[in-house]
Amino acid sequence: MISRQAKEYGAALGLRGRQGYVRGRGSVLGEVDADVVTAAFGFWPADVVREAWEGGRAVVDVATAVTAYADVCRDWGRTRLGATRDPGRLAELLATVVDGLDVAGLPLFAGWRAVPLPDDDLGRAAQLMHVLREHRGGLHLVAVIATGLTPLQAILAGPGAAALQNALQGGGGSGNAAFYGWEEPFEDASAHVAARADAESLTDRLVAPAYDALGHDERVELLDLLRSAATSAAAPH
Repeated sequence: MISRQAKEYGAALGLRGRQGYVRGRGSVLGEVDADVVTAAFGFWPADVVREAWEGGRAVVDVATAVTAYADVCRDWGRTRLGATRDPGRLAELLATVVDGLDVAGLPLFAGWRAVPLPDDDLGRAAQLMHVLREHRGGLHLVAVIATGLTPLQAILAGPGAAALQNALQGGGGSGNAAFYGWEEPFEDASAHVAARADAESLTDRLVAPAYDALGHDERVELLDLLRSAATSAAAPH
């Protein structure tokens, strides 16, 4: 989502700043009002989403944005996951999980699951990981709200803010809040740390049943293959 390839795709389409991210990720929702995108994203300020969504709308239609963003995801996989042990098996296991999931309350997951998969193993595995990220992300938003936190409070009280690349994976602190586009001054979030931890635990509990589609040995195998993929992705390219 915040890779070099993603930034390049936005620039190639004539999109500026956050337009590439917002238009690319959100276009599976259709040509909707920006508030619909804000509702699905959850952790982004409404004015930031509206500015990027409407600015991007003037440049690229939703079908083009989805295709381009999906292509970036697939190309990232082809570039970064090449050393993954048995990417075909990884894609097969991920697909088993994805195909068996309920879409209730998860519009971005539902939208991205409906995007056709490529034929090659690396591109397929990368896209399926993106789809599952949307599954967990949607359930994390549900967990945050259920715990009584606002999205901004959850960001501020989150564990660690040193690396912006973690900002889209549930990281926290004022640095990540600024990355999302929230404006200072920020409240002292120390009183929300325990609730934020509860939200993380609830997220894990909500996500865990997704993997019941796999047997025990398959879950162990999937974990091993994901570790291999993570090692490949982290290697210099």
